[in-house]
Amino acid sequence: MPPTDASTDAGTTPVADSSDISEPAPAHRPENSDCQDTLDLRLPDELIALIAEQDTPRPARHEPDEDRREASGTPAPPARTSLSKPSMSKTPMTRTSMVENPDATALAGHDLLDDVGEWGPVTTAAGVFQLVPARIDRDLVLISRWMNDPAVAAFWELAGPENVTERHLRPQIEGDGRSVPCLGVLDGRPMSYWEVYRADLDPLARHYPARPHDTGIHLLIGGVAHRGRGLGTTLLKAVSDLVLDHRPQCARVVAEPDLRNTPSVSAFLSAGFRFSAEVDLPDKRAALMVRDRALRAVL
Repeated sequence: MPPTDASTDAGTTPVADSSDISEPAPAHRPENSDCQDTLDLRLPDELIALIAEQDTPRPARHEPDEDRREASGTPAPPARTSLSKPSMSKTPMTRTSMVENPDATALAGHDLLDDVGEWGPVTTAAGVFQLVPARIDRDLVLISRWMNDPAVAAFWELAGPENVTERHLRPQIEGDGRSVPCLGVLDGRPMSYWEVYRADLDPLARHYPARPHDTGIHLLIGGVAHRGRGLGTTLLKAVSDLVLDHRPQCARVVAEPDLRNTPSVSAFLSAGFRFSAEVDLPDKRAALMVRDRALRAVL
């Protein structure tokens, strides 16, 4: 917003040029009169006494603490003034500034996805399911083993030693909270890997018309025994419901499975997502899948 100009805010009544202002007619006075108009103004005695009292210097107060300091020889502390402003660097961070600064939000102990780890369990047709944020020390071996499954490696491209998976996980775990890697735990057993991420803050946003707080999900089913029986559809619906339940500002859940991964695209469609577009990403041609909050009860 441009700086406020005093001439624009002071009022709307125009000020006339002095040359256009007629002087008032002089008052009628008797000819040859040498009398002058005078005004006899007398201030009240109470006001005069008040002015005199304010002009009279007052003796400095001597506090008991000062007496003790003088007796002990301790120097007095520096004087404080109520007119000094607090340093800007010590101004408390407000909730608004945290929202505008994602890094500040993460430093304050919040991720950018409304605390995925606090969403809790949900009951599904397959059992009790919960997203548990991943930890390197606890989960690296398991997730790395899943990444080396040929069916998974074909699309995730993270096969190899454990440090390959670690390089994928660590930036998310130690980052600003815009992507949260999780284990999917079904009836107490970890059986899938998920990434819940802010699609509007992801490079994906360059390839589709992103909206604020769009939330994306990635998924892999870890165990062969859990594949091919519709479990992906059940869990995709459960997780997208969790996103919409716990992220009120999110109007859409999005995903971008590889267009070649027909079973994955089919699972998204069965879970209430709609096919939005084909998207050319740097590493694949993807199917942009969208689940709208407004159509949640319909699809």
